[in-house]
Amino acid sequence: VQLQASGGGLVQPGGSLRLSCAASGSIYRINVMGWYRQAPGKQRELVADISSGGSTSYANSVLGRFTISRDNGKNTVYLQMNSLNAEDTAVYYCTYASRGSKYWGQGTQVTVSS
Repeated sequence: VQLQASGGGLVQPGGSLRLSCAASGSIYRINVMGWYRQAPGKQRELVADISSGGSTSYANSVLGRFTISRDNGKNTVYLQMNSLNAEDTAVYYCTYASRGSKYWGQGTQVTVSS
């Protein structure tokens, strides 16, 4: 499985960004796709994930600001990020998990700064 993420960049505090990640290869219809992030000097953490059935989970720090969604027909997961602040600055990684395996995308940088 290959994952191609896009949509990162530089945004001012309070702004919004939308990340996308398309999965390709041997995709199994039952899976979980998600987003992790890693800030400088910090451990990688789960931001949000969504099952192929639509169940979602979020880190407390992004509840009410970020929304994860997916298009199963396109094997693509999205992360809409609103009300961004400096603490959201990190490299964001998309993931695909199914049948006991997890795959990681290459990461996309999100920088929140004025």
